[in-house]
Amino acid sequence: MTLIIPVGWQDQLVDEIQKPYFQKLQQFVDSERQQHTIFPPEEQVFAALDITPLDRVNVLILGQDPYHDVGQAHGLCFSVQPGIKTPPSLVNIYKELASDVGFRIPNHGYLTPWAEQGILMLNAVLTVRVHTANSHKNKGWETFTDAIIEKVNEKESPVVFVLWGAYAQKKVKLIDAQRHVIIQSAHPSPLSARNGFFGSRPFSAINTALRNADKPEIDWQLSDL
Repeated sequence: MTLIIPVGWQDQLVDEIQKPYFQKLQQFVDSERQQHTIFPPEEQVFAALDITPLDRVNVLILGQDPYHDVGQAHGLCFSVQPGIKTPPSLVNIYKELASDVGFRIPNHGYLTPWAEQGILMLNAVLTVRVHTANSHKNKGWETFTDAIIEKVNEKESPVVFVLWGAYAQKKVKLIDAQRHVIIQSAHPSPLSARNGFFGSRPFSAINTALRNADKPEIDWQLSDL
């Protein structure tokens, strides 16, 4: 099966998907899908790119690996499909939103409305085997998503890059801190949220940066489903 790059990114990534590493990656994912259950479903692997074309990216939030339990992942970092229990990291994101911007916690973890406002919600790795975290790491996805980060970095207008945790913060070398805004803290996972994520107020900081760049602020509030 051939993964189709969404229209809003085709010009930027057409060369990338011709490279040998990507062809090898695609063969790997195809063979994994024949033998195992892989998330997200094939048509949602590029959901983040589909919902947020490059010309609309004002914020990039970087996750690591898709959720690996049934029905969770749908191609946006930290987000789960409607009807699925809100995962622990997202519970902590909601807690910080509540204390930062007065967010009312919704009855779901579906973050598509954020992506529709210009937040590229990108995982570094875009597929995973059921119940097996990090099972598709170091197979080529990181090279591909680094290329995406580099394309966002090339944008002339300032973008807010949100890097939570040590893994995401390694990508700082791909970002021109003179032109863009970088927001960093501990990861919101239960293992680290108390070590610097809680109280970091990233959401108001994102909106301050957008306001300073004369860009529309994010309406963080999510309606109940």
